[in-house]
Amino acid sequence: MPSSRPLKTRWMCRTLISLFHPVLASKPLKPGEGRAYRLEKEELYSYNTRWLFIICKERQLDGEEEKYFKARDHYYNFWWAEVAEPLTFLEQLHDISCECTLTVEYREKVSIRAMTLVSCCRRAVLRSKAFSAPKSLVWTCRNTSFRSTVQQRSFTKTPRWAESIDEKADNDANGTFWDEYRSSCRYNHSCSTALLIIEQVSLPNSTLDIDSPCPAETVGQRVTVTGFLRNRRQLNAGLGFASISRGSLADSGIQIMLKQKPGEAQVGDTFKRLKENSAVYVTGSLQRKVKKPNQESNGGSDAPSGFVPISDLEIHVEDLKAINSFPSDIVVGKAQKFGPETRHLEIRFDSGLFQRLQFRSKLAQMVRTELKGFSEIETPILFKSTPEGAREFLVPTRTPGYAYALPQSPQQYKQILMASGVSKYFQFAKCFRDEDLRADRQPEFTQIDMEMAWTDGQGVMQTVEGLVKSIHSQLGETPFNNTIANDIFPRITYEEAMSKHGSDKPDLRILDLIHRVEHVLPDNLKGMLTSIENPIIEACKFRFDGDSKKIQKFIRKFMDSADAEQFQQNPDGPPGIFVFDPRRPLEGLQAFGFEGAESLKSLYASLPASPYGLQDPRGAETTTTFDEGDLLLLQARPNTRHSGGSTMLGKLRLAVYKEALSAGLIAPNPDLHYLWITDFPLFTSNAANPSDPGQGGASGFSSTHHPFTAPKTAEDVDLLLTDPLAVTADHYDLVVNGVELGGGSKRIHSSEMQQYIMRNVLKMSEDRMKEFDHLFEALRAGCPPHAGLAIGFDRWVAVLTGRESVRDVIYFPKGKRGEDLLVKSPGVVTEEQREMYGLSALEKKKSIEEIAFGRIGREIP
Repeated sequence: MPSSRPLKTRWMCRTLISLFHPVLASKPLKPGEGRAYRLEKEELYSYNTRWLFIICKERQLDGEEEKYFKARDHYYNFWWAEVAEPLTFLEQLHDISCECTLTVEYREKVSIRAMTLVSCCRRAVLRSKAFSAPKSLVWTCRNTSFRSTVQQRSFTKTPRWAESIDEKADNDANGTFWDEYRSSCRYNHSCSTALLIIEQVSLPNSTLDIDSPCPAETVGQRVTVTGFLRNRRQLNAGLGFASISRGSLADSGIQIMLKQKPGEAQVGDTFKRLKENSAVYVTGSLQRKVKKPNQESNGGSDAPSGFVPISDLEIHVEDLKAINSFPSDIVVGKAQKFGPETRHLEIRFDSGLFQRLQFRSKLAQMVRTELKGFSEIETPILFKSTPEGAREFLVPTRTPGYAYALPQSPQQYKQILMASGVSKYFQFAKCFRDEDLRADRQPEFTQIDMEMAWTDGQGVMQTVEGLVKSIHSQLGETPFNNTIANDIFPRITYEEAMSKHGSDKPDLRILDLIHRVEHVLPDNLKGMLTSIENPIIEACKFRFDGDSKKIQKFIRKFMDSADAEQFQQNPDGPPGIFVFDPRRPLEGLQAFGFEGAESLKSLYASLPASPYGLQDPRGAETTTTFDEGDLLLLQARPNTRHSGGSTMLGKLRLAVYKEALSAGLIAPNPDLHYLWITDFPLFTSNAANPSDPGQGGASGFSSTHHPFTAPKTAEDVDLLLTDPLAVTADHYDLVVNGVELGGGSKRIHSSEMQQYIMRNVLKMSEDRMKEFDHLFEALRAGCPPHAGLAIGFDRWVAVLTGRESVRDVIYFPKGKRGEDLLVKSPGVVTEEQREMYGLSALEKKKSIEEIAFGRIGREIP
């Protein structure tokens, strides 16, 4: 017996295959083809044995092997039988779905892990489904007419069994494989199997790029292309057309033409049998399309000199092969919608989604080009838990009591980089925050993270504004409307944004601003609006396209909807709503009284006509006068300094604007209005954000941005001693159309100042202070002044492509409860993992479907 180990593993494979010798003899194979036997899905965990085997590619035995195997002809006589198999056998199979893949290199050592896949052991099959370089596909087929009764044999009566056992350690097989295998073998037991064909197609190299114009000298040559088969049209028995494309359904690709001559049925039969969307390769002659008289070239102006647009060419097919056929149980059509469980199909067949995701890649490339003066540095993903302000995801380790934390942002690492001598840094950083999810939030997201040494916030804002403008100047080639409304980004303080817009991320497309009016209101009207003593009462006036009756109907319907419940239940008092109507007493403002109505009109008449230099398309007098149908909203609030991200009137203003837009009362404005919000308070009371964990100090307030943000002026430094909530931060946000696109600040570069704010102002415990010792040391080593900013890349792509949700611009997003239904994550923690990582007792395990569909998990607002 030969002693080479590869030979032993080869005849092990043959021994398995020999069990099906009666069937193989009746249905031989062509060279290069394989065969498999079905393993029923519903019986994966039972011992009602079903066999699953694959035939390796035919080859000639060398002399030593032939001598060895012919000596055991009663086990291996099928091996050198001549192989032949009609291709029409495939046509009789239906309802085919992929079961698993298998790697078997015949000339090389066949690992027992691969053998496990082709064994009759169900559990071993499940353990061994993933292989790095599959050579063949194993398919299941239900209801096929091909049924055979196969007599099984057992290894227990052959000398091969003992020799095979010696292989398991050398091949890293599962230790229980052979015991399971032997226990599943039975004498004189027959099972019904479905005989399938596996055809291994070697992929040729494409010689033509169908995604760009073709060099003119290539026309007339023989070319090979690969892609998806689409738009098949069989005009008659001898003529057919189709297209080969690489991307989404919107990608037209290149046309192929098949002319079938009498006696040349093989390629034509393949063309008819293949399903659309199958992966194929085509070889043929590249020719120009025959144009009708006076027909112009399709997009020829886009091709440079010496090149021909792909749309003007076609391939006259000589050879057509299926690389991987598209299954019949997947229905594709214009009305077909694929859910998150089949995200791969959604990406491939939703042209809009595919286009947005391709744009995301292009935008990333443009950003990298623009930031050529920066060092792109990847900071670690496995960090540690520090109280920066958001909830973290922990990653347990095998060391009891220790865990990594996924970074909320690379903030501390990039500040350490500034102390390391790196003057300009950026990266497309993955960040993780365990927050309540909404349309513009994901538990993991990407941001363009930047930091600059030897500068302040003004320098960073100037750099980022230049980046954004430069990117927009290059977006003319994209299919999305990306017009910037203002050449210079306005700069609005946080106080002005909250006072005039009721939001720290104002949408400048809403030209109707908020104004204080309590000084012109009669006392009885104030009492109707609120029970607060000495309140601030603010007003916002809208001018919509409609008369007073239409606007009254609109606002009544909105206030009766569920969206308005939060405004009706406001503890500071419900809103006051008035519609200007010249036909009513005091023109609909009778609750103001004569003097109050006149004072209100005078107040609006004194306002500037064009705030922030933006021209009102409705007319310059719109914001300063009252006209029929004007909607006036009043809202009371306590007379305290602003905190948080919005006021109640700010929320109502935005909700009414969006509802009016949906109702067609306002013309949509697709332009992008960028602006900067500056001078945020350095600290925010915990009462304003009760769900925010903050820094965990005992002061009763937390850092508005993060605890590394510097006070803006020397006067603000002095206020740290007396009134921390009055301190202004050198903190700035970039906002576009009501979306907070990015935020940044000048950092504290003094170790003493950083420790003072954490210990004496935020009143963090000494244990928490120690978690920042690495940062204190870096700052202490002569760290230069530095500032930075991070742009939410997902949000920016969503804004530029006109989408409300970032899930529409991420390849594999999480759902509303943080679940990924495609891969079924998060997964349950097994008992073995709990023991390995020292985790405490967990709640009853739930499936990802239970998490996704709301039987557990927190509610999402």
